[in-house]
Amino acid sequence: MPESNTRKGPLAGIRIVDLTAMVMGPYATQIMADMGADVIKVEAPAGDDTRYISVGPAPGMGGIFVNVNRGKRSIVLDLRTPEGKAALTELIRTADVFIHSMRSKAIARLGFAYEDVAAINPSIVYTNCYGYGRRGPDADLPAYDDTIQAECGLPAVQQMLTGQADFIGTIMADKVAGLTCLYSTVMALFHRERTGEGQEVEIGMFETMAAFMLVEHANGALFDPPLGEAFYPRVVSPNRKPYQTKDGQISALIYNDKHWATFINAVQPAWASDEFARLEQRAKRVNEVYSLLGETFRQRTTDEWLKLLRELNIPCAPLRTPAELFDNPHLNAVGFFQEVDSPHGKLRFPGIPNWFSRSPGHITGPAPELGAHTDEVLKEIGLR
Repeated sequence: MPESNTRKGPLAGIRIVDLTAMVMGPYATQIMADMGADVIKVEAPAGDDTRYISVGPAPGMGGIFVNVNRGKRSIVLDLRTPEGKAALTELIRTADVFIHSMRSKAIARLGFAYEDVAAINPSIVYTNCYGYGRRGPDADLPAYDDTIQAECGLPAVQQMLTGQADFIGTIMADKVAGLTCLYSTVMALFHRERTGEGQEVEIGMFETMAAFMLVEHANGALFDPPLGEAFYPRVVSPNRKPYQTKDGQISALIYNDKHWATFINAVQPAWASDEFARLEQRAKRVNEVYSLLGETFRQRTTDEWLKLLRELNIPCAPLRTPAELFDNPHLNAVGFFQEVDSPHGKLRFPGIPNWFSRSPGHITGPAPELGAHTDEVLKEIGLR
């Protein structure tokens, strides 16, 4: 794993002291590590629980942990002891960012609330990763992805769509909140670059997901008085689902008027009518439109539809599994996956989705074994 002064990317030279666990915070700091930051993961003697929740080649090296902690350095500190607190204090002096996912009262009891950390390093960016923002009545409630999905309305809109109040089949709240932690921290670093000022940043999973859901689902409720209910009819239409073909399923969105006219002219379904010619008309009867399209898609095979729709430049895609992504021709052609050597063999990581012409990121190494860099980091700060 490269030393901090040899890392490359837009965040090269930035040191992150990372006291986060599970997925929300580690996902944010994983991307920072990919972008060149020296991320020092501070773990309690038992380690991050995520080390143990999925399959892996060795104890404490489960797949989810390995993915969201790649390229970081791990040190073990017992922050309940004077020695652990002293070591973290010295590490903070060298850092640009301090990020944690403890509850506010817990981090304060340890003596590392924002005021404590800013007294050690006034220019630091201090990022709090919470379930609920500290200024509301739910501040001290525990939170996980499932509970935040429920709070923000995801199962409710799934029920509108499918008739069943289900969770989404991905840890969406953790990951969206993690991305919010990332851009919020980088914005604060940008402010510091211009002004020299450090500051405290707070991200609540609930607030993040409420904002995320209400992008489209605020809809008519945005207005005073309301002009409609708080949901976007198209995306919760019961007939909005992959279309059944003669031999499988396909996803297609015949959305704007150009695509619609092109599709109707090419396919000439019996139900074609001027009453569906404009997007505004279709939007008012969207469930009916999806039903009519569903009848039509049953008349050809998946490959026949893919060929036709791509010739017409209409967005479409086959249904894939996550496993199929590892052999996807497009992802392989753009070099999406990156192979990294580890003590337990090769790892094929999902790569960096963004591209920079002058300062590209890179997966700098595998996830660390618990405490693998304790001696190394403590020597760097003069404690060994």
